[in-house]
Amino acid sequence: MILSYIRTVFLYLVLILSVRLMGKRQIGQMEPAEFVVTMLLANLASIPMQDGAIPLYAGLLPILTVLSLELALSGLILYSVRFRRFLCGKPVILIDGGKVIQDNLRRTRVTLDELTGHLREKDVLDISMVQYAILETDGNLSVFPFAKDRPASARDAGLHPRESYLPVTIIEDGFLSRGNLEKAGKDETWLRRVLRERGAEQADTFLLTVDASDKIVFLKKEGGR
Repeated sequence: MILSYIRTVFLYLVLILSVRLMGKRQIGQMEPAEFVVTMLLANLASIPMQDGAIPLYAGLLPILTVLSLELALSGLILYSVRFRRFLCGKPVILIDGGKVIQDNLRRTRVTLDELTGHLREKDVLDISMVQYAILETDGNLSVFPFAKDRPASARDAGLHPRESYLPVTIIEDGFLSRGNLEKAGKDETWLRRVLRERGAEQADTFLLTVDASDKIVFLKKEGGR
């Protein structure tokens, strides 16, 4: 029983590492080949998990083989446009200049209901508002409305909003990230002053962030002092 538990944990960690090595795409953003590899890895790992008679290395070997092939193919995809188009395909225009390309719908096996459903996901209710709709290689739909139907930007309205900056997390749930503190250009003297002004200590802090404009966001732990 203990051996089976250890094997399962080990194979689980191997799968997590394999997926991390493959990249950070979400399931909905995977190319067809990547989705197949992910499913294959899961099935290969389930066999030695269920059958303790199979040596662990016999389960690891096919996983590592598939992972190696995937990494090799990923390298080819990066450096070869032809191979990328062969393996991943290429984007297909479904709406061009406001006109639905029915031949492309049939070729990609996308029904009109599916097209309008994807448009609704993009907050587009009227198909006549769409200038271009492109089916990407990962299955997502990129939608570009006509200029007159696009939301007005700050530039269109003549406004000059302040630039936003990426906040750096200094403390999260009482844990101090010294690396982020240095990255933000701050030191512990600054940190102690910020906490003192808010009547808090590090252990009481649920979240503390700061950005390049010195905007501080502070949240205290519930039930803290």
